[in-house]
Amino acid sequence: MKKPELLIPAGSLEVLKTAVIYGADAVYIGGDLYGLRAKAKNFSMEDMKEGISFAHSYGKKVYVTANITAHNQDLKGIREYFKELKAFGQDCPDALIVSDPGVFSIAMEEVPEIEIHISTQANNTNYETYRFWQKLGATRVVSARELSLEEIIELRGKIPVEMEIETFVHGAMCIAYSGRCLLSNYFTGRDANMGACTHSCRWRYHVVEESRPGEYLPIEENERGTYIFNSKDLCMIEYIPELVKAGINSFKIEGRMKTALYVATVARTYRKAIDDFFEDPMKYEANISWYMEEIKKGVNRQFTTGFFFGKPTHEEQIYDTNTYEKEYTYLGTISGKREDGLYELEQRNKFSVGEDIEVIRPNGDTLEVLIKKITDQEGNSMESCPHPKQMIYVDLGVELNPYDILRRKEN
Repeated sequence: MKKPELLIPAGSLEVLKTAVIYGADAVYIGGDLYGLRAKAKNFSMEDMKEGISFAHSYGKKVYVTANITAHNQDLKGIREYFKELKAFGQDCPDALIVSDPGVFSIAMEEVPEIEIHISTQANNTNYETYRFWQKLGATRVVSARELSLEEIIELRGKIPVEMEIETFVHGAMCIAYSGRCLLSNYFTGRDANMGACTHSCRWRYHVVEESRPGEYLPIEENERGTYIFNSKDLCMIEYIPELVKAGINSFKIEGRMKTALYVATVARTYRKAIDDFFEDPMKYEANISWYMEEIKKGVNRQFTTGFFFGKPTHEEQIYDTNTYEKEYTYLGTISGKREDGLYELEQRNKFSVGEDIEVIRPNGDTLEVLIKKITDQEGNSMESCPHPKQMIYVDLGVELNPYDILRRKEN
């Protein structure tokens, strides 16, 4: 058994660096155009080049998404975009993630030296599809989320050993087949397949009877409520042995719009679970409850195993809310140390002197600390820091390191 790659999402340069430090083997990102997360911060070309260089300095890989369903007017820009990526030289992306055959062809023409991975948006549900893409030059295919573990095992046995399987193992589930959804386009004119999804599946719906216009009737599902498309989040951390034995090459985490705290929490937990299993399966089994406890500290909509063990039932839906469960608030990431011994960070949510918070570290350690002092950049003492993204300095009574993350447990 070969240790699988842990592939982590990043929507900004800050989050990319966090993913690398907290255990990712590879990170996938998007530029300002041509990816399916238009509302994410995404990367300018300058940030992308810096991020790839940073990852490469740690021996990690970066994959760039270009997985929109392209229209005629997109093709010229995509070609120029690929040329710009090629100009990065040794810090060009390690792979492009595409779904559209036309975009695939352009990539093969313009950047044949960059590997091509086929996005889950291409509806990759069988071994002949994998063979098809390999013959054209793809090195990896992302399996459709609708595949069971049994189907992936059969698929693995019928494709060349060098052909890689990438599979989502954690994160939000889309109600539409392989994410190809028209709800957002229909309701708002924002096309999910062009990166502008409004997540219409998470909305609350009512029924209007034709003879009673304007009278909105709730959609009731017995005691369960009214959200009809609202899936729980995927979580397979309790099934690492099964995923490894199925021959999956890359474990993919969803979440390019998530915070650095979420990425750090999920990355370091899956990192430890994978490493523990390969060190000693008994160690992995002994730590399963810890993995689940830690993974729940990231925002989530409750958990499901999706399609891995059969078709989901009504038990995999959430009927009473469309909001995340959130145990912790992200306060900031340590970036340096001042001469007076205080530590620098860019504040992300308000906190105050005297509060008890936690510090999480890439090695899995979690420290409970007290905020003893806060100052601004000029050294003026502050009782609290109410302004988001303000650069501040703190004394937490412990030695800190760059990329240590501060979080607060909420009631």
